[in-house]
Amino acid sequence: MEGACAPEARVISSRTREFLTLSALTLGALLVHGYHPAVEDAEIYLPGIFKLLHPSLFPYDAVFFQSHAGMTLFPHLIAGSVWLTHLPAGIALLGWHVLCVFLLLLACWRIARLCFRERQAAWCGVALVGCLLTMPVAGTALYIMDQYLSSRSLSTPAGLFAVASALEGNYLGAGLWIVLTAAVHPLMAVFAAVYVVLLVAWKRRRPAAAWLPALLMGSLFPPVTPAYRVALSAHPYFSLANWSWYEWLGILAPFALLAGMGRVARRHKLGPMDTACRALVVFEAIFLAAALVICLPGRFENLLEIQPMRCLHLLYILLFLFAGGLAGRFVLRNRAWRWALLFVPLCAGMWFAQRQLFPATPHLEWPWLASGNPWDQAFDWIRRNTPEDAYFALDPDHEALPEEDFHGFRAMAQRSMLADAGKDGGAVSMFPALADRWVEQVAAQRGWKNFRLADFQRLKRRYGVNWVVVEQPGVTGFVCPYQNSRVLVCPIQ
Repeated sequence: MEGACAPEARVISSRTREFLTLSALTLGALLVHGYHPAVEDAEIYLPGIFKLLHPSLFPYDAVFFQSHAGMTLFPHLIAGSVWLTHLPAGIALLGWHVLCVFLLLLACWRIARLCFRERQAAWCGVALVGCLLTMPVAGTALYIMDQYLSSRSLSTPAGLFAVASALEGNYLGAGLWIVLTAAVHPLMAVFAAVYVVLLVAWKRRRPAAAWLPALLMGSLFPPVTPAYRVALSAHPYFSLANWSWYEWLGILAPFALLAGMGRVARRHKLGPMDTACRALVVFEAIFLAAALVICLPGRFENLLEIQPMRCLHLLYILLFLFAGGLAGRFVLRNRAWRWALLFVPLCAGMWFAQRQLFPATPHLEWPWLASGNPWDQAFDWIRRNTPEDAYFALDPDHEALPEEDFHGFRAMAQRSMLADAGKDGGAVSMFPALADRWVEQVAAQRGWKNFRLADFQRLKRRYGVNWVVVEQPGVTGFVCPYQNSRVLVCPIQ
């Protein structure tokens, strides 16, 4: 009896160690990269969740975030978890973020174990990915994983689980994971699906079959209007023609690196890693070719919104995973000092980069602690003290102002806002039907820094805006119930 139970006990013990190690890596990743629940693209994703939880919120201009929210199950999933658990939304968002980091590392572990027999090699690959979560992905305006919860936080591990299933030969499982990826982020699901198709085709000696998904996309996008062209000009990274030389290096270097890793994998028989590397080379070549065609002047501007080079997001994760695994197998091995020599400076550098990106904000914005950031404090006051149907105007470029640190107004204040030039422009770049409305509202706010009371009253007459957020020292004629060292919150009389 004891002998029969021993293998099962060892399996349970191994699974427990894996869970604890992944949990420790998740916590380490959180400490290195920080947590900022309402910055950058959270301005697009969080209002959709809050609107589901409280339908009376955002009575004006909700279309700028609901265009995204209406295409995926992401906001329904997060809002549903809040309803079921009765947790405060801030706690639920933090829990989902931690879970997504854990799932990403778990998916990497599953792929790494297929390629490396040595556990330290697999763990080194996973640790390297965890260490580089906020590494920019060439010129795509993406990180490997954001410092906040977004639909990419779920689609990324789901896509990697699809890759793991395909490498195992479980094509039904891979298909189901692709469907789940599409349910939360349709665009990122395209990249995962093409790579899975490539893996399957490569195993069956038919790599040309991976071109088929790209042939179906040409008729799905409307022609470009002058207003939409304005939105595209605000996002030059959509076109390869605008990428810098070092961003091009981020495109071309992976070809050589993956080819070299593939040769090492063949020589040392590292499971399916050779196939995965070869497929990644073809995968990148397909989307690079598409991106080069799309960036031809005046011909395919209507296809720029698909951003083909976002394929690099999946590629970079697998590239770092395989590079870390090879480093663990051939260089670091079981020498602790070698691991420290690699990971301590790397983690310190990533932490330092995040502190430079959000210098006026705590590194970890816990939902139960008040922020010392003056913009955060003003947005929090607005959420607590203004009517739910209040309609705000603020500098259309406010996210780039000193100490603002890219915090989204709708995501934090949970109030309607006249369109801004940043994140709303990003929404327009994906949904051209919003372009005319966005251009009109941003144009109405042109010259914001020189606005006087009459200009704000003009916005009120034209759009119904009845509150403003202005920088110190303010504007003559306003009586402002809230102010701090940086901003004032004022009703328009």
